[in-house]
Amino acid sequence: MTNFTRIGLREFLKPPMAMHDMSDEELLWRASMVPMFHKLPFKQTPKVAFLFLTKGPVLLAPLWERFFKGNEGLYSIYVHSNPFFNGTVPESSVFHGRRIPSKEVRWGENSMIEAERRLLANALLDFSNQRFVLLSESCIPLFNFSTIYSYLMDSTKTFVEAYDLPGEVGRGRYRPNMMPQIRLSQWRKGSQWFQIDRALALQIVSDRQYFPVFKKYCNHNCYSDEHYLPTLVNIKFWKRNSNRTLTCVDWSRGGPHPSRYFRNDVTVEFLNKLRYGRSCQYNGQTTNVCHLFARKFTPHALDRLLRFAPKIMQFN
Repeated sequence: MTNFTRIGLREFLKPPMAMHDMSDEELLWRASMVPMFHKLPFKQTPKVAFLFLTKGPVLLAPLWERFFKGNEGLYSIYVHSNPFFNGTVPESSVFHGRRIPSKEVRWGENSMIEAERRLLANALLDFSNQRFVLLSESCIPLFNFSTIYSYLMDSTKTFVEAYDLPGEVGRGRYRPNMMPQIRLSQWRKGSQWFQIDRALALQIVSDRQYFPVFKKYCNHNCYSDEHYLPTLVNIKFWKRNSNRTLTCVDWSRGGPHPSRYFRNDVTVEFLNKLRYGRSCQYNGQTTNVCHLFARKFTPHALDRLLRFAPKIMQFN
């Protein structure tokens, strides 16, 4: 009798390398494949995919290192940075080897949506990834890993902010040429920083109906990153959406960019205000935990974040 080692589904289920040579078309096609059997023939530990959309390095990586420590097997990391960025990451870092094939991204343009779809598609190649969080290099976690993991996994809703805004920076960006696929009454605005489940991620990377309309008509001061996903979700998936984002951003000072936080902004009181400063609905119940992440924090704030955050957020 010949001895052999059973392979089974092991090779098929093994997460691929983050860096590969697939084209965008090939990547999106592969990521869109869905098993028709919903009952799994194997044990699976669901993971959260953290998708970092950056210009260069993850600037607050030391804080994220502490956040992830001790939670191996419950998360995946994917980094989409400028293709011309040539920085290195220590082999001991959780970010080592996590860059995906990227293309240049321009603020407010459709290339931003393409990068988000690229991140989602790479994360979908790992069947264990069940929740997907979009982050920037200036984002921080507001709670420890287990709190965030449970909040995302236990939620019955997706978290995509979508609202109807009259005026120049809302409905004023709608293009009549988008008819009949997208009507003005369906047009929505919202934060690009989403937290979604696998079902919605699959719909986004598979979208051949609405994204081509955005690529053709949402240009020149249209800012598709603020409208594409809110509009798509409003049209097709609003019943399963919370209409809010879990990433706290301060727009109170006005202008095209949100407030930035520096070293002196970081205090215990300030961090707790971000953590518990408002109320919202979660699974039909009122809660004061409405934001799990926050931006925009500068590298100058890192030393105080490292001093206060692990204790306040109870890392490890």
